[in-house]
Amino acid sequence: MSQGSPRSEPEPFRILFVCTGNTCRSPLAEVLARRELEARGWRHVEVRSGGVRAAPGFPASEGSSRVAAEHGLDLTAHSSTPVDQELLEWADLVLAMSAGHLAVIQASGAGERATLLGAMAAGEEEAGAMGVEIPDPFGQDDAVYRDTYRVLEGMIVRVLDRLEPIVAP
Repeated sequence: MSQGSPRSEPEPFRILFVCTGNTCRSPLAEVLARRELEARGWRHVEVRSGGVRAAPGFPASEGSSRVAAEHGLDLTAHSSTPVDQELLEWADLVLAMSAGHLAVIQASGAGERATLLGAMAAGEEEAGAMGVEIPDPFGQDDAVYRDTYRVLEGMIVRVLDRLEPIVAP
């Protein structure tokens, strides 16, 4: 038996995606991030999603569910979650879809742990950076949801690439 210290697991790193109702953008971002994290083997990175105006317990929108399914992702178990103090405290990084979401979560205590997903993806996450906002596809046709999916997919890959030096196992 070895006398060395046991290999410790990396500390969990927690990412929260935030939109309005937690039925379109943030659930898509969450399942996209889970898939990318699995591909990278980053088991210590956890992701969740919530909405600044979410009512608890609603499923993902039909458009988000259809577009996710087209890419082999499953949103059937999704249940909307309101962003509250406990959820914000859980997160190491809070990524908002719009400036309005960012203002709400920063006022709720997320502080410097919060930024726009688009700003983080572009490397402009410092305070005051506006970055690209992700428009809400709610109620629109599947083509708009597909566009939202493609934008989120690219941004999540870029965010995880940027986080790699600090969170890769």
